[in-house]
Amino acid sequence: MQLRMLGTTSEDGKCPTLYEDVATGDIVVQGYTVTDPEDVAQLQNILAGESFVRVPRELLTRFAPTE
Repeated sequence: MQLRMLGTTSEDGKCPTLYEDVATGDIVVQGYTVTDPEDVAQLQNILAGESFVRVPRELLTRFAPTE
């Protein structure tokens, strides 16, 4: 996978950050892992290998592709 950084709202190079897989156009999100059991219990249809990260809305509205 070759990643291209789309943008970040973090300071000092810390997460969160959005990346794009150059070959597929898929978006990769870097953020803080959701680990609180009460928060995880609210998530649905979790498949093996999936994980969840918290992303500020501003990061998505500023840098996520619209197409």
